[in-house]
Amino acid sequence: MARLLSIDYGKKRTGIAVSDPLQIIANGLTTVETSKLFDFLAEYLQKEEVSCIVVGLPKQMNNEPSENMMRIEPFVNRLRKLYPHIPVEYFDERFSSKMAHQTMIDGGVKKKDRQNKALVDEISATIILQGYMESKRMRL
Repeated sequence: MARLLSIDYGKKRTGIAVSDPLQIIANGLTTVETSKLFDFLAEYLQKEEVSCIVVGLPKQMNNEPSENMMRIEPFVNRLRKLYPHIPVEYFDERFSSKMAHQTMIDGGVKKKDRQNKALVDEISATIILQGYMESKRMRL
């Protein structure tokens, strides 16, 4: 079975997470400078089989798209053109950053390390992917 890949797209940095090949567990992979994201994806997708790319959908509390959506839509359109054989799906990312911070606190991560925004982005991508996989299982 192929992996799922999750992207928490940001203006400066993008968190990336992947599932195991059986698509049971989400794991943080890395954080990449957004300007180098397509280079990273090209290299990763050559090495690993990915059956779906999940992109965090930025919404506000009133369900309106957040301002980051104007950056994410062109990114997703380009992604779909470059990799037409890999489906790209959105998944609601509300609260993923807050949950990432709480996860670090619960995990005993030191306060200084919790200020590492790259780590927060990677954990957020993991939370997005785990939520996506759980919602898929619930639909079965």
